[in-house]
Order: sequence, then C-alpha cells, then structure tokens
Amino acid sequence: MAEILDRPRDPSLPVTSSEWVLCCRCRALTYGKRFVRDLCVCPECGWHARLTAQQRLEQLLDPRSAEQLAPAFDVDTAPPVYDPLGFVDTRPYPERLREARAVTGLDEAVVCARGTIGGHPVIAAVMDFRFLGGSLGCGVGELITQAAETALREEAPLLLVTASGGARMQEGALSLMQMAKTSQALAQLDEAGVLVVSLITDPTYGGVAASFATLADVILAEPGARLGFAGPRVIEQTVRQKLPDGFQTAEFLFQRGFLDDVQPRAALRTTLARLLAVARPRLSQAVPRPAADPVIRRPHDLPPREPWEVVQLARHLDRPTTLDYIDYLVDGFHELHGDRVSGDCSALVGGPGWLHGVPVMVIGHQKGHTLQDRASRNFGMANPEGYRKAARLMRLAAKLRLPVITLIDTPGAYPGIAAEEHGQAIAIAENLRLMSQLPVPIIAVITGEGGSGGALALGVADRVLISANAMYSVISPEGCAAILWRCPEAAPQAAAALRLDARELLRLGVVDGVVPEPDGGAHHDPALAAAMLGDALAATLHELLPIDGAHLVRERRRRFRSFGADLRLGLEEVRP
Repeated sequence: MAEILDRPRDPSLPVTSSEWVLCCRCRALTYGKRFVRDLCVCPECGWHARLTAQQRLEQLLDPRSAEQLAPAFDVDTAPPVYDPLGFVDTRPYPERLREARAVTGLDEAVVCARGTIGGHPVIAAVMDFRFLGGSLGCGVGELITQAAETALREEAPLLLVTASGGARMQEGALSLMQMAKTSQALAQLDEAGVLVVSLITDPTYGGVAASFATLADVILAEPGARLGFAGPRVIEQTVRQKLPDGFQTAEFLFQRGFLDDVQPRAALRTTLARLLAVARPRLSQAVPRPAADPVIRRPHDLPPREPWEVVQLARHLDRPTTLDYIDYLVDGFHELHGDRVSGDCSALVGGPGWLHGVPVMVIGHQKGHTLQDRASRNFGMANPEGYRKAARLMRLAAKLRLPVITLIDTPGAYPGIAAEEHGQAIAIAENLRLMSQLPVPIIAVITGEGGSGGALALGVADRVLISANAMYSVISPEGCAAILWRCPEAAPQAAAALRLDARELLRLGVVDGVVPEPDGGAHHDPALAAAMLGDALAATLHELLPIDGAHLVRERRRRFRSFGADLRLGLEEVRP
C-alpha cells in the first residue's frame, strides 16, 4: 500500500497533484501529479495502488462515454438500509452501512455503467473496496445481476472489475445466495453468446472469487493483484503451513493456468478494446471470392516428392511458426493463456484476431526457431494443459460465433510422465469430440509436422489443408523404423511407406487441398509463404462462412465417418 502524506492512510482515495505519495513497497517518494499521470502506479517498483470505482471508469471507458445504469433500488430518495438479520457485532449493521455510504458517496460496493472502450459498446460493473471491503451482499448481487441482464438485452459485452474481501457476513445466507444468483446471470450470457471479461484487481477473495469474477470468458489481472477463495491468514491457520512467496498473486495464478493475461494498468484500455472488437454483433461475415483458386485440389497437379526430403523440409528450423504466420496475417491478435484447471502450455498458442476483416479464433502449435526457443516451447509438443486451453478457446469461439483456424506443426503430443499424470489421452480425446460438434467453421492447416494424435487434436475440421512441404502421419518415420524395421536408420524407408507427403495425403482424401509454398520451401520466403497461406484461408472462409452451423456439423461428421468405411478398396484400386 501507499501512504498519502497529509491524509488519512487510505490508498484508495484520489490523489491531487499537490501531494506526495510514499510507496510502502519500495519506499519511493513520488510527486502526486506524476503519480496521477502514471494512473496511480509507482514509477519505481510498479506497485498498483487501489482505485475508486469512479477512477476505474475514467481510466477504462472512453472519455465522456460513461452513463451510470439506473440503481437496483426502486426508490426516489436514498437507498434503503437493508438489514435482513438485524445483525449486530460491535456495531449495528445499518450503522456500518450508512457510514460506508457517507464516506464513499456510493449506494453500494459496485458501480454499473454503460459506455464504450475504443468505440466498442460495453456494460461495466466496477467494484469499490472502500465500501465495506467490497463485500458481496444482496445489493451488490442485485446490481451485478442487473448489469448482466442489461448486457443480455443490449447484446453488449460485460466487463467486471472486481475488488472484494468476500461475501458480506452481516447478511448471512442471503449473501451466500448472491454467488449462485450472479453465476446464473453469467450462464445466461453464455447461452446468448455475449462476451464476459473480468479484470481482477487487488484484492479479490471469497464469494466474489468463487462466482462471477472467475466465470468470465477472458480473465485479466493487474500485476500483483491477489485472487483466491480463502485468504492467506485463514489458509496458514488451517493447514499450519508456510505459504510460498507470491502465493495467490496474479503472477502466481498466471503460471498455473487460471488467468489469460497479467496486464499493467496503462495497457488495459487497449487490451480491452482489442478483445471487445471481435465480440461486437456482426450483420455479415464475408470474404471476397478469390479470382483463382489458391489451393491445389488434384494430386496429379503436384510433382512427386522424395518423402524423406519432405520430412526434412517440414522440420526445417527456419520454417515459419504459428506466431510467425499470425504476425503476418492476423490483425489485433491477443494471445490468451491457461486451461483454467492446472496450467498453461507454451507449445500451444491461441487467441482472437482479424483475418481478412473477419474475426477469428486462431490456435496452433508453436515450435520456435532457435534451440533455446524450441526448448522453451517443448519443441511444439503440447501437454494436456495445452489441449485443454485449445478446447477452452474453441468453446469461446463457438459462443461468439467465430470461425476457428488451427495451424498444426508438432512432432506429436508430449509423452512425458507429467503429461500422463495430467491426462494426456483424455485431453486429446475431449478435443476430438469437441471439434466434431462445434457449430462454427473450422479450418485446419498442417504447416509443418503433423505428428499423430497430437496433430489430430487440432485437426477435426470442415476443411483440412496441408502446406506443400508439410507431413502428416500416424507416427514419426524414426518411430516407425524402430518398431517395424527394428532399425532407426530405416527412417527414410519408413517415410516412403507411411505416404506422409502432401501429394499422397491428397490422393488418400485425408486432406482437402494443398497450400503452395515458395520455391525451396516456406523458410526461403516466409512473407510469401504467409501470403499463400492467407489466400488459401480466405478462399476457404469464403466457402464456409455462408453455411449454417447445423449443416457444418453434419458435413464434418460425414467427412470423418467416411474414412476407412469401404474396406474393399486396396491401394492399387484407389491410385489415380
């Protein structure tokens, strides 16, 4: 916390330009004018001071766009003093309530408003910790629920800014019911396809953390913000253990997959604008018809390739990665993180953005180029956390009616001990089932290696494309050689037998088309390779966007149902 000189020690009070502010974390002294200009963030250590609800609205919403929503209380004068239990501790609850209203100038611990961020409409519900510790009582629950209902009526995204010590004890079990009430309101927004974004500020605990704060589609947090069900003191007293450094902070939770991003205060409005842009109601999604088909559809239009050469090109260190392609092709991309269960996986990346003017969800394996980068990305081999993250993003895409684009480049799913302990097979199986029922267009592109079930976990799509020098196989050539030839040196022979190159895969019908590459491979001209991929994706979006969701699911299931259905067909009979 910070100490504001010549004032009561309350870091949530507004700072005027004539005051000095002492940061109690690093003890740096900052002139008030600079502190306000820096959005009440310590310029030395980055500590984020608490803000009032009004300060939050001023910082996050576009200037002069905020319009406070009508209060939940149907009265013409002051809101009633609600005391369902007649609660008294050292002081009567009504007395505490009246004092909180007098000190803060608020009716309750949340302020709800309609406004815009980056020009995009939003309904915001912003909590204020000054009001009885931001506790969740019936008034707060009603205001949050009414904000959600307003977002539902207006089809506008809902932004929740949380700051709370937990449920309001003075209202007993009725306070507990607000957790279910607000969660139910967010469930209705899920059903209606309305985006919900949560911004966690310090602190967010108890009933708020265990309800609407963590049910959002996207969860952001300020640096150092604490989030948890039980507070540290309660946990230490209960389990009699010393808690690790940084326990329950935003950074601690981000590493464990519970948050999408930790963003400094100065970046929040830009980040929120980018997220809101992909969620706005769309009258139509159209991509111009290409002048010529950029995708190769017939096997005989492709020259025969030496399979082992294809394997080497597919694995080339300089071959464009998923993030390279996103950088070239996707505007306004914002990477989302975490599976909301146990962790994040750097080998699999994804998030919303714009491709050829259409909002999309892009998900793909990420390898990197240098050895150090590849090691940090686990060489593109995803853990269960990665596949669960992909599933979460695909469900969000279905909710917001966004096409899904997957870019596949992996030797396979990670085969380590931890992956098995965390349910690797189950995570892959869940993705296969989920992708078979998503009511939005899905385009999968094998851009490099397509290794086994780890690749297929992103490959159940309406259209499956493959880059000209990519590969797709049930097992690596080396693995196949070791098992069947009992000789790793037979890998080139195994590659030929597996028929893993684009021409053979197109002939077998495993892929629907081939994306051309620059001469010598995509690594020779990544920009041109990205342009070719972008043209192929645009042509495929043009084809799929007009199709309704039920028809997409029906045809996708028919496509995969057909593989291997006629067992009478032998290799010679299906040759062109």
